[in-house]
Amino acid sequence: MPKIKLENLTKRYGNFEVLHGVDLEMEDAEFTVLVGPSGCGKSTTLRMIAGLETVSDGEIFIDGRPVSQLEPKDRDLAMVFQDYALYPHMNVAKNMSFALRLEKRPKAEINKKIKEVAEILGLTDFLHRKPAELSGGQRQRVAMGRALTRDSSTFLFDEPLSNLDAKLRTQMRAELALMRQRVHKNMIYVTHDQIEAMTLADRIVVMHAGRIQQQGTPEELFKKPVNKFVAGFLGSPPMNFLESTVQQEGDDVFLAGQGFRLKIDGELTKRLSPLSGSKVDVGIRPSDLSFDPDASADNAIDINVVISEYVGAQSVLIGDCGGQKVMVELKSDTPIALGEKLRFRVECSDLHLFDTSSELAIG
Repeated sequence: MPKIKLENLTKRYGNFEVLHGVDLEMEDAEFTVLVGPSGCGKSTTLRMIAGLETVSDGEIFIDGRPVSQLEPKDRDLAMVFQDYALYPHMNVAKNMSFALRLEKRPKAEINKKIKEVAEILGLTDFLHRKPAELSGGQRQRVAMGRALTRDSSTFLFDEPLSNLDAKLRTQMRAELALMRQRVHKNMIYVTHDQIEAMTLADRIVVMHAGRIQQQGTPEELFKKPVNKFVAGFLGSPPMNFLESTVQQEGDDVFLAGQGFRLKIDGELTKRLSPLSGSKVDVGIRPSDLSFDPDASADNAIDINVVISEYVGAQSVLIGDCGGQKVMVELKSDTPIALGEKLRFRVECSDLHLFDTSSELAIG
């Protein structure tokens, strides 16, 4: 499979620059997910790779060959769009084979390819149906099948699951993961859904305001976010952020904020000692807060419970700590009363610290 490289990729609409010099390399047979909020530039990046948007500055290389001036048909790419874009008068087999028939491929080759792809996507029993006779999930699989039958080196997915309901989206996510195991091709996938990114990607590229914030494996980005944006974007429920000040008393270091004062130990002490008096944002994931009424005040925060959301085996509490919103994820069988003040233990090893001014991770 070819290696894809974006070099100083820039996009302008008039005087407005929406993509600011993106540099990115995608390895052979890698599933790369571009993720970020609406307007971050992820779909624009994908469309530039596909040749559907012109490049203002920079270059796109596929196997070392510059392709930004080539027509889409000459780039050896196949794309799956957000809407299915199926021909309503053609059955599934004809929709899937449309590009092959345009190329006047032999009939035996076309039939063989349709059969192979239909088996991968579970469409064998639907080949003679028309799109109107299919569910939303089945139509999206046909759209993917149309791309797969082309046997291109790289597949581009532009938010392919966003039009599906929650149940179908979960099902299609699992089917995409299975397809990924059977089809060893380059795949570039755009989504605003961080759950899709975390479950599907070999590598996640987090984008914001036309720039790459961080890239790496899902585990790397979840455990070691480089800035506050990445930390807050990845994870559900999202990370809590509490304003604090670094305080040093002799050899002891504390993070003090409205409603809490945490004593720091271990490696964090060395990192925070030079920052005494500085403002620091403390990040704590909702799942890292442990209900412990007997915990010492030096390694716990007290939360006034405002809302309790029951979601089955888990409950999500939304509470208040010194005027700051805090979310907690815990088992549903934990007895909780609205308006109650509860204590949650905090482990120093679970804290994520960010410079208040730059929003970059400390250490």
